[in-house]
Amino acid sequence: MIDIDQFSIEELYVLNERIVERIKFLELAQAHVSMMAFNIGARVSFETAEGRQIGRLVKRNRKTVNVDTDDGRHWRIPPHLLTVVKEINDPPPVTKTRTAQNKKRRKKKKRR
Repeated sequence: MIDIDQFSIEELYVLNERIVERIKFLELAQAHVSMMAFNIGARVSFETAEGRQIGRLVKRNRKTVNVDTDDGRHWRIPPHLLTVVKEINDPPPVTKTRTAQNKKRRKKKKRR
């Protein structure tokens, strides 16, 4: 832990500037990580004073994302406030079935 009681006013100002810069950097990095969880065109939702809004992500900015809602409005939202909306008509994620995995194993055994 740093003992700041021995610092002069000038040293405290310099330390404060470095702390603020570090906080801004960490916030920007966290926003970037949150933003990468969403693809352009993804259906998302978020809460407002008017209730839940649902729309489509149209653009990523430095700290926010742009969302066009179903009612025609445009919002800039911090990505940590968004959730992905699962569409009923979305196809299920593609996964290999047990049968496909077994076929690959059989082919490998035959080659040996």
